[in-house]
Amino acid sequence: MPAPRTVLLTGAAGGLGTLMRELLPPYGYRLRLFDRRPVDGAPDAVIADLSDKEALRAAVAGVDAIVHLAGISLEAPFEKILRSNIGGTYHLYEAAREAGVRRVVFASSNHAVGFTPRPEDGSAAIPVNTPRRPDTYYGLSKGFGEDLASLYWDLHGIETVSVRIGSCYPAPTSVRMLSIWLSPGDCARLLHAALTAPGVGHTVVYGSSANTRLWWDLSAARALGYDPQDDSEPYAAELLAAQGPLDPANPEHAHLGGAFCTDPPRWPH
Repeated sequence: MPAPRTVLLTGAAGGLGTLMRELLPPYGYRLRLFDRRPVDGAPDAVIADLSDKEALRAAVAGVDAIVHLAGISLEAPFEKILRSNIGGTYHLYEAAREAGVRRVVFASSNHAVGFTPRPEDGSAAIPVNTPRRPDTYYGLSKGFGEDLASLYWDLHGIETVSVRIGSCYPAPTSVRMLSIWLSPGDCARLLHAALTAPGVGHTVVYGSSANTRLWWDLSAARALGYDPQDDSEPYAAELLAAQGPLDPANPEHAHLGGAFCTDPPRWPH
């Protein structure tokens, strides 16, 4: 499909949103910014909470697509996750439906499948259709978002690519991250592919760079036209020297979700 011209970017003041504010416009997008906090250098950004239905209606009016990054990005009490990540995502899809927006890119997370055991060296990569095993209320909310996107495709014809993002930072900061790192440049490439690929319906993909130590299958993302350019391997020697290799006997290292799987009373049972 042709590249959307005007894209609503929610969560524009967050870490990932800040990176994408710089990296998406070169692809030809005009960004409309939305966050509950002021966005540096963007006095025309929409400053509102996802629970503000009127503000959301105004924010989606006239946009061609939405990149939904907003919400709580770590574990939090269920009531906060419910309001921001679950209720907020519902409000966003309702606003998109009312405005006739037909493409959303939803920032899902590896934590939707966080209790999935990480692959051993040389074993098969984790497929995108692996059963969901959320590791937190946060991960649970991302599974809800994926199902909500599926529902709005089937009921209302809103197409969504749900991207299970690994860790998007300028450089990996842990040995675990060597396997799930998504460079900012590759993140922009993936979002661009998700915004422009034809006939996605509701598609779930993993979001990472082409890492040598990759844990999951990127074929669904590549099918959208995503061509990752980066690899975490140049950072491996320094991180391994400082932190040592992953230990499968350590719950933090045994599962895809890392430390999110170790917070008592969830671990051990």
